[in-house]
Amino acid sequence: MRSPFLLSNPPFRSSSLIPRYTSRNSFKRGRGRFSFAESLRVSLHGIRRNIEVARGLQFDGPIMSNEALEVNEDDDLMVQVCVTRTLPPALTLELGLEKLKEVVEELKTNPPKSSSGFLRFQVAVPPRAKALFWFCSQPKETGVFPVFFLSKETVKPSYKSLYVKEPHGVFGIGNALEFVHSSSIDSKGHSTRKTFLSDESAMVTAYGFPDIDFNEYSGVNSRDGSSYFFVPQIELDEREEVSILAVALAWDDSLSYRFEQTISSFEKSIFQVSCHFCPNLEDHWFKHLKSSLAKFSVNEIHPIEMEHMGYLTFSGRGQAGAKELKHVQSSCQFYCKLSPGVIFSNNMLNQEAEVSNLLKNEANINAVWASAIIEECTRLGLTYFCIAPGSRSSHLAIAAANHPLTTCLACFDERSLAFHAIGYAKGSLKPAVIITSSGTAVSNLLPAVVEASEDFLPLLLLTADRPPELQGVGANQAINQINHFSSFVRFFFNLPPPTDLIPVRMVLTTVDSALHWATGSACGPVHLNCPFRDPLDGSPTNWSFNCLNGLDMWMSNAEPFTKYFQVQSLKSNGVTTGQITEVLQVIKDAKKGLLLIGAIHTEDEIWASLLLAKELMWPVVADVLSGVRLRKLFKPFLDKWTAVFVDHLDHALLSDSVRNLIEFDVVIQVGSRITSKRVSQMLEKCFPFAYILVDKHPCRHDPSHLVTHRVQSNIVQFADCVLKSRFPWRRSKLHGHLQALDGAIAWEISFQISAECSLTEPYVAHMLSKALTSKSALFIGNSMPIRDVDMYGCSSENYSHVVDMILNAEVPCQWIQVTGNRGASGIDGLLSSATGFAVGCKKRVVCVVGDISFLHDTNGLAILKQRIARQPMTILVINNRGGGIFRLLPIAKRTEPSVLNQYFYTSHDISIENLCLAHGLRYVHVGTKSEFEEALFVPSMEEMDCIVEVESSIDANAIIHSTLERCARQAADHSLGIISASSLLHPMIENVLLCQVSGIQYSRYKIQLCDRPTICSDDFSQFHREGFILSLTLEDGSIGYGEVAPLDSNRESLMDVEGQLQLLLHLMKGAKFSYMLPLLNGSVSSWIWSELGITASSIFPSVRCGLEMALLNALAVRHDSSLLGILHRQKEENGSGQPHSIQICALLDSEGTPSEVAYVARKLVEEGFCAIKLKVARRVNSAIDAAVLLEVRRVVGDQIELRADANCRWTFEEAIKFGLLVKTCNLKYIEEPVQNKDDLIRFHEESGLPVALDETLDDFEECHLRMLTKYAHPGIVAVVIKPTVVGGFENAALIARWAQQHGKMAVISAAYESGLGLSAYILFASYLEMENVKASTEQKQGMASVVAHGLGTYRWLSEDVMMNTLGIYRSPYSGFVEGFVADASKNLKDVNINNDVIVRTSKGVPVRRHELRVDVDGFSHFIRIHDVGQNAEGNVVLFLHGFLGTGEEWIPIMKGISDSARCISVDIPGHGSSRVQSNASEIQQVPTFSMEMIAKTLYKLIEQITPEKVTVVGYSMGARIALYMALRFSNKIKGAVVVSGSPGLKDPVARKVRSATDDSKARIMVDHGLEIFLDNWYNGGLWKSLRSHPHFRKIVASRLLHDDVLSVAKLLSDLSSGRQPSLWEELEHCDTNISLVFGEKDVKFKKTAIRMHREMSKSKKRGKNIIETVEIPEAGHAVHLESPLRVILALRKFLTRVHKSGAETELSQKLLLAVKDV
Repeated sequence: MRSPFLLSNPPFRSSSLIPRYTSRNSFKRGRGRFSFAESLRVSLHGIRRNIEVARGLQFDGPIMSNEALEVNEDDDLMVQVCVTRTLPPALTLELGLEKLKEVVEELKTNPPKSSSGFLRFQVAVPPRAKALFWFCSQPKETGVFPVFFLSKETVKPSYKSLYVKEPHGVFGIGNALEFVHSSSIDSKGHSTRKTFLSDESAMVTAYGFPDIDFNEYSGVNSRDGSSYFFVPQIELDEREEVSILAVALAWDDSLSYRFEQTISSFEKSIFQVSCHFCPNLEDHWFKHLKSSLAKFSVNEIHPIEMEHMGYLTFSGRGQAGAKELKHVQSSCQFYCKLSPGVIFSNNMLNQEAEVSNLLKNEANINAVWASAIIEECTRLGLTYFCIAPGSRSSHLAIAAANHPLTTCLACFDERSLAFHAIGYAKGSLKPAVIITSSGTAVSNLLPAVVEASEDFLPLLLLTADRPPELQGVGANQAINQINHFSSFVRFFFNLPPPTDLIPVRMVLTTVDSALHWATGSACGPVHLNCPFRDPLDGSPTNWSFNCLNGLDMWMSNAEPFTKYFQVQSLKSNGVTTGQITEVLQVIKDAKKGLLLIGAIHTEDEIWASLLLAKELMWPVVADVLSGVRLRKLFKPFLDKWTAVFVDHLDHALLSDSVRNLIEFDVVIQVGSRITSKRVSQMLEKCFPFAYILVDKHPCRHDPSHLVTHRVQSNIVQFADCVLKSRFPWRRSKLHGHLQALDGAIAWEISFQISAECSLTEPYVAHMLSKALTSKSALFIGNSMPIRDVDMYGCSSENYSHVVDMILNAEVPCQWIQVTGNRGASGIDGLLSSATGFAVGCKKRVVCVVGDISFLHDTNGLAILKQRIARQPMTILVINNRGGGIFRLLPIAKRTEPSVLNQYFYTSHDISIENLCLAHGLRYVHVGTKSEFEEALFVPSMEEMDCIVEVESSIDANAIIHSTLERCARQAADHSLGIISASSLLHPMIENVLLCQVSGIQYSRYKIQLCDRPTICSDDFSQFHREGFILSLTLEDGSIGYGEVAPLDSNRESLMDVEGQLQLLLHLMKGAKFSYMLPLLNGSVSSWIWSELGITASSIFPSVRCGLEMALLNALAVRHDSSLLGILHRQKEENGSGQPHSIQICALLDSEGTPSEVAYVARKLVEEGFCAIKLKVARRVNSAIDAAVLLEVRRVVGDQIELRADANCRWTFEEAIKFGLLVKTCNLKYIEEPVQNKDDLIRFHEESGLPVALDETLDDFEECHLRMLTKYAHPGIVAVVIKPTVVGGFENAALIARWAQQHGKMAVISAAYESGLGLSAYILFASYLEMENVKASTEQKQGMASVVAHGLGTYRWLSEDVMMNTLGIYRSPYSGFVEGFVADASKNLKDVNINNDVIVRTSKGVPVRRHELRVDVDGFSHFIRIHDVGQNAEGNVVLFLHGFLGTGEEWIPIMKGISDSARCISVDIPGHGSSRVQSNASEIQQVPTFSMEMIAKTLYKLIEQITPEKVTVVGYSMGARIALYMALRFSNKIKGAVVVSGSPGLKDPVARKVRSATDDSKARIMVDHGLEIFLDNWYNGGLWKSLRSHPHFRKIVASRLLHDDVLSVAKLLSDLSSGRQPSLWEELEHCDTNISLVFGEKDVKFKKTAIRMHREMSKSKKRGKNIIETVEIPEAGHAVHLESPLRVILALRKFLTRVHKSGAETELSQKLLLAVKDV
């Protein structure tokens, strides 16, 4: 048998075999040299590789970059695209393997019909590192090749790092596909048939080596330019977020590799990995790592790298050179066995000396025993040693330090050192070894030993001791160390002093036994006491080798002396079904179940808990230490099939109503203790019920004595039993209630934390998750930090493309690793524990501790400073100068402040900065939100530790906590009030309170005004107001009305608004909405996105306002209530009824002389107005405005409130001039005095006048709170809110609440709406007043001031849209003009429309569907037509869909522009319901769906539709057609809108590749069906944005609606961008109007559009033609589906410009003709 070959072994010379790298990322290929930065071809391209290996299908290479392909135009090119199927996530790696076996077995029974193919089946499995373990489980002699492990460690990988870091990596076996040169050779020796793997084969990764020439028979040679790469048949790829287990199968009959052969090869691979998979070793497989690696031992020569490149995303279709390359990497740590005699390895194998020589060379018996102990530890996988200095322990310390596999850390403080070891155990799930000297050094370990014992953390204590003769005789540092830690250790053994009379194997078996106890079912610390006599150094003394007898076998291998095994049932994994039948029946019978997820240490168990939650579909309460509390959400929308996480149950339980509501019949708790005390109290209150506690240790954890079923099992085993039971899906009413409650409280907490301008401790907790990724972890200190993060931590949407592709449909979230010391929950050793955790988990750790905890462990800074074997850390120290938690406890209310300060707060003034300086650590102080965010996020970019001191105070922290609790309680009561009232009156849909829209319409109105509106310019002469009344009918007949009244014609023209209304009419029919909408807590925005599928920010503010008004009024009618009634359901606690009216502020235009204006003001006062707002800044000189105001004040007196409004018209100098003149006028405020908004605060500071915001609010498109933060200045005293301008009631309520929180007035202002809108505003303003009164009462701020709201515009109404009398008049009680709630409520409940002012009414634009016949080249095409709108002004717009679409997808957008054009969409030939028929009488011909034929067909279709020119709008494939027609048929096309399109491919090789790739995809569609094709099609990076759309599944389902799939497949091939004519050269000759539209997130087509625009701008024929680019915000590739409203607006603008340009051109031509005639 030939010996294994590893570069240097015979028969080759080592010097000729080492790859000739000039840099890490390049190698020679032929005569040229290329770099990885260019493309994948460097490392994966397999052209001209004459390799004969029969085990895998041979391809010529992958497609990577066109310039790298050696393809001639005459070559027969074949491109294979991988078909990937993603299976549901598996609970374990073993179960994942079983799933893959099953799916391949199904494939065998129903084999593919195609003669070639490449299939990949993949399943997500837990991400814990198992690839190395699985590789080590394989036999040394194997018959399946290749077999390999590739480490993903990038920072100094070494054999030693395998033990310390246990790196993620890839395990692979078998050969599904390899890359060689030629598949066939012609008679002249030239390749005529070449086969490649497409770069659109998502998730496929190839592995191999450059510069080698390998085949199975002749071995391996070094050859520049050659390479060998393969795709494994079975692959486990571990990533930070998820591990992917995959099977790859490839066959091609034409290449003499049939499907039967690939199945046979696969079965050999699967048999081997199944037979050598040891699930019982998974928990503690680190014990066997050293011995497993030893069996692979060969000599290594450096340097060599194994390369791996994957197609994680692919470029999609487009122009040349647009390939998107991902994960082109090399690894310096791997073991790869290509054949029995060819092995490549690097940094995997140990070259240490033999143990027998090491022991025999020791100077004395003390050193022998010490070395044996350390060696046995390393064989058991314990390689991390924490060493405290000391003489008595010197032998152990020296042995540990000298061992080649150990990593050692030293610290002078044993207590900190021990806590560091605890942290390491938390992160690595294996014990660290602590070495200490004797005496109190041992005692200092006690706090950490207690913590480890209580939290079930393994720990090995090696404590040196005096020998027996020095015990009890007063010897120095001699104390009784026997059973020193009592019951807190799982195992204790007092070793005798080393002697050669005792066999060394006794020491080894003792260490083995200790570790067995440490890692048993009740993990914990174990203690070996190690007495040593002199010499304590390396002084030589005689000792007998006889003590080594019996160690021959041990010294000849790398295994521990004693190996412990546990026999498990072959049919079960832990808990047998028989034992757990009763528990499963209890779960099955549950009607009100709750899943509690406590603290979890392992990723496998976190994964299991998520799958358990998905299976049960119960409400889930996750503790902050569970890993899923700060999760990353995969879906930004609500999905009824996902588990509901109730993150804020703790705060919900502050409400008495909630506590009385909640009851459970079954509670399952997995994981250890729950942090929340209120949740624990709730469980006690709800008892009795079935309480199932699942934990792997046998100990009793039941402080409330509630547990009825105790299951001793790990979570994975328990979840396996539950998942196999297949419970029927059931959702209770409580499920929906808790979901609504949690959403309301979450929003309230987020609002309060964000609205608070100062940096608070809850804000720190709230922001943490946003700084965390799958590559980071969180360590939380005890006392306040863990409680704050548990209460105020939030989830976020930040995840990778891989996770999106693999898990999105199956698992609701990705977890974040979180831990803390909750065994004994002390505040000692936290910093040291965090640094140990960072070493163990191998991630970047963020640590949050309080100042007292930090000071308690300042010696931990010495450990932090050492930075051994870990990534950088960020330490957040919340410094409130004492123990702030006591301020929140009852004791604070009953104890003198001086006593609290001295004995509880332990107040201090210690400088944390100086402590950091003394230890040489980076320090940052933060006192504001922005400083904190910068400190939190910036260090993650730097490779250094950072300590961030967060400034806080005990009193301020107590206030914010009290505020948050009060507001959370109110939010819970409010939402529960809505739930209770609604559930009593109306049925629930799927246990969720929903209404359904049965009808919707709008009416356009035009009402006369008695004067010019003050917002209009001086030349405005038409005194009227136009808008729309939206009418919404629910399924029970309830009707709600809303007013859409656009204010700014520049931003919202009536035509544009009507276009949006038409789209809403289309989307709203049949829509469902929740009864929770009146909460106005993001509920409306969320509903707009999830139900309508449009972003709230894309709706015009006036349209959204009208929509909200209609929805809320419809709900009010349904509940037989009012708008005010559903917004504010709580009665006032003081017994006073709801306020019956609101005060109205009069509006006064200041035109005229001061005396004339003052006269009008006096008349207003006589009418009963208590407040007047004057419009200023209408004159040339601001001094005149000041004179007017002074005169008004003189006339009306001091009792009348005066306001001024400058509408941003003044310069700063003009405003200051006005301000200084009216300082004595007692202005309530002046609105927007300056043009530059940044000068508002400066104006107040220099003039002394209070300022109000108005137009500033109009500019807040999103994130109102963030924008408002800079206006918290006390000089800003009010916000003037126009709901129609800020975007409805939800945004208005948000702004008003911010104002109330900061002590500012919230004034609701009208924009000349009709009585309908004003009635709604009266009720809304009354709601805000009630909220203000309630808040003032609860905060004990006294009586809230009465606000006069800006609804005085009613005086401009000469007529109204309602016949009802507007409820604004002088109150007989107060004598002031007020808006009355009762009248407004009646008006909105019994709406009586004045039809005299209605211009027209629309219930939606009908769609006319028919079929047109078009004859082209011997074929009759029957085209499906969707026709919307009328031929307005000769405008006809033809819409062309993308591949797999139909004309239906354009209908919403067509309706949106139907008032300005006749819109026609078609099912492009081969798609939808369009069909084609041959006109040949004898032979049935097959049509060709070429670009030329499609364009010709559409051209003739246009001729049938209209004699005029048309505008063509196309998306993707339709965009290519539209562009082609615009360039080739400009006589019939006056404009083209190219949406996410390109001119095709220019490069000949790229065209050839693209054609072959599309041919392959077409074959996949035919062979595997449209559904599987769609799964693969939409898995690409191009569709990432679309996949996050709430209607994604519905969109994909619509792609299945094609009458003839074969025609769709043929069109994909015939209309390939590789076959269509390239249009790049024609762009500069374009003489048509062109709009290039692309999504903000679509990077590829954005670049294409910019390049196209540049080429078109060169056109000499351009003239006045429009060439524009339009970027659609918040959208990806499918912009028309993701953001239809913005596309409508873009189309309207383009059509208007085209029409205007055409009219100007026509006029110019007429003038020219007239001139000629003259």
